[in-house]
Amino acid sequence: MLKILRNFLPFQAIGDKPLSRILNYLDIFGLFQSDPFGYPLLLKRVVIFVAGWPTYWRLAVANKLTIEGGNYLKELPNTNVLFISNHQTYFADVITFYHIFSAAKWGMFRKLYPFYLFSPRAKTFYVAARETMKSGFIPKLFALAGAIMVDRSWRAKGENVQRDVDTSAADNVQKGLNYGWVVTFPQGTTTAYAPIRKGTAHLIKDNNPVVVPVVIDGFRRAFNKTGLTYKKRNTNLKVRFKQPIYFDKDQPLEEIVAMVTKIIEQNVPENIAEWKAEAENLNS
Repeated sequence: MLKILRNFLPFQAIGDKPLSRILNYLDIFGLFQSDPFGYPLLLKRVVIFVAGWPTYWRLAVANKLTIEGGNYLKELPNTNVLFISNHQTYFADVITFYHIFSAAKWGMFRKLYPFYLFSPRAKTFYVAARETMKSGFIPKLFALAGAIMVDRSWRAKGENVQRDVDTSAADNVQKGLNYGWVVTFPQGTTTAYAPIRKGTAHLIKDNNPVVVPVVIDGFRRAFNKTGLTYKKRNTNLKVRFKQPIYFDKDQPLEEIVAMVTKIIEQNVPENIAEWKAEAENLNS
């Protein structure tokens, strides 16, 4: 109970000027604070509030959302937590995380009751491809909620490419971790069983965060690729949090990649041909 109450205390006072520090200390709703990327916390809360109501309906009413392992969120620190998850749609996955994290702020770890939208968790970020977040009004709106935008070096506009690695991405993720929680999808694509990108292993080695593995299922069946349009209602959506872990900073990158692949259950199945046939039928 005390930990939940602390979630609603004023943010730590920051700034060099005495007046600024006093205002920040009294600022329960983030009226005077911005995140490390310059977005006012009040704006982020408004975006989450506005987007939260229709998306809550899609997740918990039109479909059936099941949360497993939510109790692991109870003891997490407020900063330097990295959630790594498989990926099934562009937006529905991460929107679900925002709902769950905001509910956890209110002490709800199994069910979603949307009154948490009146004071959602604003110190949450997610890693997303810049081209996706710049593709229209709705993605741009969602970006304001905490997108850490990166330029993918291996893919652009639906085609494989080769270009220089976005060196600013690691610095921006580090900023997000220093300020709060970050969600990343280490495969960098919604394609199931795609290989894990080494960039995630570098983030783990460089920042030594608490790593929370997450496995999701059902989103690909319920929504189209963007996650904004229904494919099938009354679908069981599952979000399973696993026990938080620490990686050894001395572990080789290849070993971290292999462990990440295993813990988010993205090892290529033995019956890959059968799975591909089922996937093709699902998408047809």
